[in-house]
Amino acid sequence: MIEMDDLPDLQFLPPIVPVEQYETEDAVLIADNLKNVRIIVSIGLAIMLTVSLYWAISFVSDGGFTSVRPSNTALEYQESYSEMIQFNQVSLDGEGVSVCIVDSGINLSHPDLEKLELSGWSDFINQESEPYDDNGHGTSMAGILVADGWMEGIAPKVDLFVAKALDGVNGQGSDEVVAQAIDWCVAQNVNIISLSLGGAPGILPFNPFSGRDSGDAANDAINQGIVVVAAAGNDGGADDDGDVAHPSSEQLVISVGGVNTNGNHWEGSSIGDNNGNLFPIILPRQDPNKKPEIVAPAEMVPVINNQESWSLVDGTSAATVFVTGAIALLLEEHPELSSSGQGDSNTVVQIKQLIVNSVKPSDGQEGHDDNYGYGLLQIKDLIIAAESI
Repeated sequence: MIEMDDLPDLQFLPPIVPVEQYETEDAVLIADNLKNVRIIVSIGLAIMLTVSLYWAISFVSDGGFTSVRPSNTALEYQESYSEMIQFNQVSLDGEGVSVCIVDSGINLSHPDLEKLELSGWSDFINQESEPYDDNGHGTSMAGILVADGWMEGIAPKVDLFVAKALDGVNGQGSDEVVAQAIDWCVAQNVNIISLSLGGAPGILPFNPFSGRDSGDAANDAINQGIVVVAAAGNDGGADDDGDVAHPSSEQLVISVGGVNTNGNHWEGSSIGDNNGNLFPIILPRQDPNKKPEIVAPAEMVPVINNQESWSLVDGTSAATVFVTGAIALLLEEHPELSSSGQGDSNTVVQIKQLIVNSVKPSDGQEGHDDNYGYGLLQIKDLIIAAESI
């Protein structure tokens, strides 16, 4: 290593004289080659930077951050669930079938909804004329049904109506308002009403002063031949109140429980009380109306979100929309089962029996199970079952 003391005394060095420059042919060739090398290196670095940034975004998104694409995990679950419920075995898209979702609204600015044109909108919270979602739950549920982008909806070509009946603060709403939203759906002559919501049934459901509730509205819809699908609830396990949520507890409403990523009972899914109860009053249920009737994916479900990105969610809300979409595909393939609000409850009873005949029971299951329902949704088998009618 050179120390300061080792340097020569600069004052005795000869003066620096500029060297005369000679431009030779070899020098020109070397300069040109260096220029080409710099260009090639610059292009290579730009490509490497772009690829690195893309994979960095993909990697970060796996950790739960907002990204320009769903995480690899989300895409893997989407494929896995598609296989689990036989969605990958059908080529239908729900065209010609109308569905009404009652929830917190819908955010149409999400890139996976850019092709969507709503068939109808009504806001029972703030009376806004243009669609919006100040909570995000409704957007996520709508995406399971109609997303057409990174996320693939079960029935992206349905005519979609959205009624906002849940607020943006905590995603809650009164039973009376939900009933009004259901009535609006009925007035649109839809085929299916999807309710990814629910609450504890009233202790005195016959109370004449309790007003019209979501169960009343759901039953009126069913009596016109409209299929009503509702969430079983998420209070399973130690916190279970003993039965599925209202209004999925209504006899002809299709109550949807949940399964985990392995196709087994999701622990958060509410159990059905099918033997009857004195408090609150629950009458014993008979086939094919035991609760829940069917189960579908409810754990780590890939969804679009209100931040125009993608997420993974748990809950029977998601399971409900899978079943809604499956029934839409059934009605597309078998329009003779559709009433569009012009029929009666016999149509709904027929569809419920098709569900019982087509689902996949858990290992060793015989008949109905209070956790697993009659079995796991199988879309292809549901459609095939209708061919024997």
